[in-house]
Amino acid sequence: MQGQMMTRPLSIIDILTFARDAFGGTEIVSARVEGDIHRQTYAETHARVAGLARGLVKLGVAPGDRIATLAWNGHRHLELYYAISGIGAVCHTLNPRLPADQMRYIIDHAEDEILFLDPTFVPLIENIRDQLPGSLRFVIMAGADNLPENSLNAPAYEDILEGGGDFDWPEFDENTASGLCYTSGTTGVPKGTLYSHRSTVLHAMMAGVSFQNCLNPRSKVLPVVPLFHVNAWGLPHAAPLTGAGIVFPGPNLDGASLWNLMDSEKVWSAWGVPTVWTNLLAEIRKRGGKPAGFGDVVIGGSAAPRGMIEEFENMGVSVCHAWGMTEMSPIGTQGALPPPLADLPLSERIDLKVKQGRRTFGVEMKIVDGDGNGLPHDGVSAGELHVRGNCVASGYFRNPEAGEKAIDAEGWFATGDIASIDDRGFLAIADRAKDMIKSGGEWISSLEIEDAVLAHPSIAQCAVIAVPHEKWGERPLLVAVCPGDRPSKREIIDFIAPKFAKWQLPDDVVFADELPLTATGKVSKLTLRRVHGGHVQPDA
Repeated sequence: MQGQMMTRPLSIIDILTFARDAFGGTEIVSARVEGDIHRQTYAETHARVAGLARGLVKLGVAPGDRIATLAWNGHRHLELYYAISGIGAVCHTLNPRLPADQMRYIIDHAEDEILFLDPTFVPLIENIRDQLPGSLRFVIMAGADNLPENSLNAPAYEDILEGGGDFDWPEFDENTASGLCYTSGTTGVPKGTLYSHRSTVLHAMMAGVSFQNCLNPRSKVLPVVPLFHVNAWGLPHAAPLTGAGIVFPGPNLDGASLWNLMDSEKVWSAWGVPTVWTNLLAEIRKRGGKPAGFGDVVIGGSAAPRGMIEEFENMGVSVCHAWGMTEMSPIGTQGALPPPLADLPLSERIDLKVKQGRRTFGVEMKIVDGDGNGLPHDGVSAGELHVRGNCVASGYFRNPEAGEKAIDAEGWFATGDIASIDDRGFLAIADRAKDMIKSGGEWISSLEIEDAVLAHPSIAQCAVIAVPHEKWGERPLLVAVCPGDRPSKREIIDFIAPKFAKWQLPDDVVFADELPLTATGKVSKLTLRRVHGGHVQPDA
């Protein structure tokens, strides 16, 4: 028997229309590339998005066309999210931190029609223009008075907006493609994840339910995670849906700039990767206090060190550790602690918060051994993490071979993460499969060693990688960044020794001025392995 309820297609533009009607006066604040602080409400944003949609249609954009963006976090970038998807086209966010060859490949593979870019990135595109498709058109995200000289024959963003009333938004199937985001290509060519209106709206709802502490009409949220990195973890859709105000940081993501913006705007919750928070914490120490109003931080992208979590918690900032992937829209878990767990002593709360949290509604998780057999959720058994759900990719854009490799016969997506799940549902990522170190047939987790090393007061950043060893196959090498006086190698090894068996300890320590980062702000262990692949370890 079927129910007798209406079937209305889920549509992304409905989120912004709802925000206009329910939270019309809530502000979006943007630190712009022009150097000013720009403010507009959700109601004003909806009106501008309608004008942008008319402008896109006038430019000849048709349903299904891929429209690329190359921009920082700001109100214009958010407007493109809604206008492009609202007319049935696909918003394709480009990552400016990618190597030029990957960016050329992605633009060509996506078959982008128009590229919207911030003035900051005009030189970048001009340098590779002759290698891009000749049919690609450009729009520079600025007003006519701030339009830089360029060879792209590009109009100003503000000049293509067609004002005057609402837009007659078309209705289409909720499975229509809405967004396209490519992986960074660290294990081959970049792969595209093609989101739908259905998956995006459901993900926004799930995020709103899971992050009620920071996504609500009383809070302001700062997405430090870029809009060009997997939809800024869903905040462009979840914040308007829940009525939270948005503060966009623009291009300046250093500790001082973030502290000033957060303090002046009274930001409650900030979202980003650990490398960003390392810089903010240094600024907080320098100034002798946290920004006014700051009480919540969401950390994802890579594992948050225990010391970082402790420092935030001790200053009254609640840490929510989250995990996800581009292929998951991206949020899969969240680490907020409900009662009675929230009432545990601080040390026990942090024991839970260093894990990656529990699954969000709509996400199923299992761990499997090398033969694909399911393993118990006992907190001890470790295997590859598999996921499935309404917001998980079923394949890759124009790359069926990669999709077939990633999805098993039962429809589960293989994440490539080695993890365990305990009997309360807490996920603990041991490592990426490619970053695990196999020494003498036994596995060593690089993340566990890194977390222990970062507790040393002299070490600001570190990474553990595998280097070849004639006898043991692979052995761990520690690469450390120390801003001040460097401790001896022996001191570091002795510092972490009580937490590990002797064979798990790094055989050597290499000091560096900085660690290489990927396009998404994570430490690039691939680069470190290339640089140190020939390192000769001393006898353990």
